[in-house]
Amino acid sequence: MGRYSRLHRIRRMDPHQDYEEIFRWVTQYEFPWDYLQGVSVAFLRDYGVPRISRLLDRTQEFERTGQKRYDDTVLIAHEMVRDGMESEQARAAARHLNRIHGRYRIPNDDYLYVLATTVVGPKRWIDRYGWRALSEQETESLALVGRRMGELMGITGIPADYAGFAYLHDTYEQRMFAYDPANRRVAAATLRVVTQWYPNLLRPLVARASLAVLDEPLLTALGFRPQPRPVRSAAHHALRTRAALLRHLPPRPDWWPYRNKPRSYPFGWTLDDLGPHWAQSRPLQPLLDEGSAATDRTPAPRPPVDRQQARERTADEPPAAITPSPADEPDEPPEPFTPPTRPADRHTPQERR
Repeated sequence: MGRYSRLHRIRRMDPHQDYEEIFRWVTQYEFPWDYLQGVSVAFLRDYGVPRISRLLDRTQEFERTGQKRYDDTVLIAHEMVRDGMESEQARAAARHLNRIHGRYRIPNDDYLYVLATTVVGPKRWIDRYGWRALSEQETESLALVGRRMGELMGITGIPADYAGFAYLHDTYEQRMFAYDPANRRVAAATLRVVTQWYPNLLRPLVARASLAVLDEPLLTALGFRPQPRPVRSAAHHALRTRAALLRHLPPRPDWWPYRNKPRSYPFGWTLDDLGPHWAQSRPLQPLLDEGSAATDRTPAPRPPVDRQQARERTADEPPAAITPSPADEPDEPPEPFTPPTRPADRHTPQERR
């Protein structure tokens, strides 16, 4: 197989029909590391919006359990794509994610922006630092996977293609980027998670390199100073040198897809492990296109009774359960949707063997 063999095959595919297969090739074979970096930048861009970062800051998830919070975001997205986005596993993951988000009041505009960062961020990173630019088919596959994920989450007004996502992404940032102390706190907590993946001696260098690849509007919103020009230049040239070397290496073979090993779950995970501890106490709700299924799962209402029948009720008859209304839920900050990321290992140790 030649270095460009998959690209030649992808160019003959229809992204509207084959977007899941193209997405798998992009994230598992062609650009696994670069895709992750683009998603990591998408994380940081979310924090440039005070309305998002203030709420995340109040949860203290990144401060207390930052690695788990990072892994859970990656793995929930993985669960939504690993068996196909029309599979029951994808739907179960979407219901679980919606259960977590349903505790909070999150504006649809914020959902749309976070979704857009997971589409636009990887595309722009790969075009800048990947061993080649994404093709039109690959670009649209990112957009269509993001669109389908948003539909499963019940988001409205989702763009139909990459151009729409890019326009939404850029115009939202122009309106909403602004400095807030919460931006810096959440960004710093996330950067600490990333730097802890490396030996102690390399952590300061990794932190500087991470900031060196960020654009000035984002750095201003996060409250970080731009790195000195020599640092920015060194980071840029190092990444471009890596790309040039990869361009001359053989492609990843079909039998060796990239697999992430989440640090929080060395012995595997289940869907119920992902997310905050309180998630299991909340009921699952059907997806928007599961109306008939939802009706089947809803208990039938009690038949009406007259006053005499009510007086004759036995004392040991259990009363009807009371379901809290949304207004009863605490007004706490959300954990926004996050990005489709590169595929990870199967979620049980047996599957990994």
